[in-house]
Amino acid sequence: MINLLWRGIRKLAIGFLRLIFKILHKDLTKEKEEGFVQFVKFGLVGLSNTVISYVTYVIFLFIFEKAGIFPEWDYLIAQGLAFVISVAWSFYWNNKYVFKEEEGEKRNIFLALLKTYASYAFTGLFLNSVLSYLWVDVLHWSKLIAPIINLLVSVPVNFFMNKLWAFRTKKKE
Repeated sequence: MINLLWRGIRKLAIGFLRLIFKILHKDLTKEKEEGFVQFVKFGLVGLSNTVISYVTYVIFLFIFEKAGIFPEWDYLIAQGLAFVISVAWSFYWNNKYVFKEEEGEKRNIFLALLKTYASYAFTGLFLNSVLSYLWVDVLHWSKLIAPIINLLVSVPVNFFMNKLWAFRTKKKE
């Protein structure tokens, strides 16, 4: 079922890209197609990651409030747990469908997992904070719009960090 879904997404992504390249009168290579499909898959995993993160946060927050534990820190602990669980979710799907090992390649799965947490921490915590400061305090843009603008920067940065660093493979020896 999941493989059928990914094949459908692939067809839609390539069809869209071919249309854009045709309109622009540009040549579309197989490499560009594959890169675009990979980016679309990464974006879909990221979208599901956002949902998982939020739902997990709400569940833990509800549990902590009902149990009366961590009353002053409940939202921070819930956020930390949501981060850990949602990044593990993303790692699983990115490893299995987005940046999967090809025949003749190998990857240290534990190291890839650690690098994934590092890249999400960098873009999700550090980069988004710096960008939000820029948009809100320096340029005086809306606090409500800042996170959306951040996505235009953080998603591609996170994609390349994952592609070129966290999920980088080596040829089997």
